[in-house]
This record gives sequence, structure tokens and C-alpha cells, in this order.
Amino acid sequence: MSDGTPKVAATGAAAARNRVGLTRADYDGAKSTLCPGCGHNAITAAIIQAAYEVGLQPHEVAKLSGIGCSSKTPAYFLGHSHGFNAVHGRMPSIATGVRVANHKLMLIGISGDGDTASIGLGQFCHLVRRNVPVVYIIENNGVYGLTKGQFSATADVGSTTKGGSVNELMPIDCCAIAIELGCGFVARSFSGDQKQLRPLLKAAFAHRGTAVLDVISPCVTFADHEGSSKSYAYVKEHDAPLHDIEYVPYYEDITVEYEPGTTREVQMPDGSHIYLKKLAEDYDPTSRERALQMIHEARAEQKLVTGLLYAEPTLKPFEEELSLVEAPLATLPLEQVRPPKSVLEAVMEQLKTGKGMTAPAGGG
Repeated sequence: MSDGTPKVAATGAAAARNRVGLTRADYDGAKSTLCPGCGHNAITAAIIQAAYEVGLQPHEVAKLSGIGCSSKTPAYFLGHSHGFNAVHGRMPSIATGVRVANHKLMLIGISGDGDTASIGLGQFCHLVRRNVPVVYIIENNGVYGLTKGQFSATADVGSTTKGGSVNELMPIDCCAIAIELGCGFVARSFSGDQKQLRPLLKAAFAHRGTAVLDVISPCVTFADHEGSSKSYAYVKEHDAPLHDIEYVPYYEDITVEYEPGTTREVQMPDGSHIYLKKLAEDYDPTSRERALQMIHEARAEQKLVTGLLYAEPTLKPFEEELSLVEAPLATLPLEQVRPPKSVLEAVMEQLKTGKGMTAPAGGG
């Protein structure tokens, strides 16, 4: 992991700088090695632009990932931030540990539909229910791109591979699962819709708990053919945006003008605002019941509903449940975090005798 403040990229004097004095180039990473046209590269571009516009400090960000094409992408943005590439499906555990060690860092977790909805599904569920503060981006293409394009757990019933085989298994909807488990920020978008994706990312950066963004990201090699419900053409044809989205950060005094009755406003914990302009219907993103209903209705109608599906910004984040001290644990000296021998002996005595220990509710 990197240390200290980033070295500002050498740019021309005329380069535009954001509120923290950095240029857009300061948010770049390594050159992408993914297939040209991959939707993941478009998501990377959206992250870079959103981070630049809100003025994230790269050295205050930790990027986390698992295994897969999607999990390679943290190398391609915020090159001066911290980073950890975990094993397959285990990024949520690493994110939890990083958050406990240093709750001052903003966590951006990049995962894929296989990394999250298959081998990592259990870890994803517990990360969400614990409300660990992490911007959890699922780059969802419905296939295993590193192992020649087999169906992933998010592939829709009736989808076909390039070879012609048909998926007959029900898909796992990560947004529906996140809402059921009480996630306070759940959104779905499309890598080809930068206008929608960027404000969603900015709002997720401002959220205090787990923020799940399921981004449909066409695989140009294995899932961009007729018959794939994750292809670019299919998503463009079936995309049903809930609203136009505008994000106003806490440090800007901007008046957003919409006609009365056509917009909803969601205030984030830091004072930022999301403005949702009605398109087809007056959708309430603060209703869990309506969000789940919308997802089920869209699936029955073979539509892909995108936008902010659910928001509850006031939920208590994970570290508050742990009653952590203000200073990050990683910065404390060893004598403060390592219990003395007398304390460990007292714990062992309790385990031997059972005295002073509380039995779990409901029995053993």
C-alpha cells in the first residue's frame, strides 16, 4: 500500500484544477489491458471524472478488488491511492478489515458478477448487513470473461452464449438482495450512460455506509451478441431510467430548478444533495417496498430499470457499532492495541470458569 500524499502529475500550467488543487490527470492510473470497447473501461473513466469533480484526495482512498476482469480495473484509476487485490470473492472481508484498521479512508471496492454473485455471495451479504462503508461497484456482464464466457449467476433466463447454449437458471439480482438486507444506497446503471453513472458515483462517495452500484457492463468478447441480455444493443433498447439525476456537493451553493411536483431530493450525511427529476413516474427512492416492487415488475416486463433504486442515508455505519476510537487503529502504538498479559490471563480464566460471560440469546 502506498504512503503519504500523492505526487502531483506533471501537467501544463493551463490544466484545470479542482477544489483540492489536482488535475484530472492526477486521478488516472495505469493503461488498461482490457479488451478495446470493454464496458469496464467506461466505468473506470466515470470513476476518474467523478473523483476529480468532487475533489477526492487520492491518498485518502483505498481501492479493493477480488478476481476477474473487473477486479483488474482498480489499477486503471487513482494511481496514487492505496490498493489491495484480494482472492476470488473475498474482497468484502478485506474491506471490513481495512475499515476497522483505518476508518478515515474512503473505500472503493470493484467486483464482478462472478466475484460477487457466485463465490463471493456470502461475503457480499454480510458486508451489506453490517453496513461497512464502502462504495461497492459490481461490473456486471453476465459472463466469466477470464474463463471463456460461461454464464455467471446474474445471467438472465433465456440468455445465450456465443456458442448458442441457453441459460435456464434464474438470475441473482444483487440490487434486490442488497435492498432486502437493509443497504442504505442501492443503484443500477449502464456503462454506456455516463450522464447517469457519474452523479450516482458522486452520491455513493458521499454515503456513510455500504453503497451498492450494479453497473451493466457489456463484454465485447463474449456477451455483445444477439441473444445476450447484457449486450450493448440489448441494454440500450431495454433501459428504462427512473429519473434524470443531478448531484450537488455540500461545498457548492447551487439552486436546482425543476417544475413543482416533478423532482425528489435526497440529502446525504455530508450535506450533499441528489435531485431526481421524474421521467415516467413519480418514484420514491426512500421506499424499500416500492424499490423491490419496481425490480420485480421490470424483470417481468424484460426491462432494465436504472437510477437510484433505494436510499436511506441515516443508517449507522459499521464502525459506530464497534465503538471505535477516533484515531485510526493503524496509527496507534502497539502498547495501546495489544492487551497486557494480565488482561489476557483474565480472559482465559473467564473461558475456563464461565464466570462473567454472557450466553448468546436463544441458547448455545
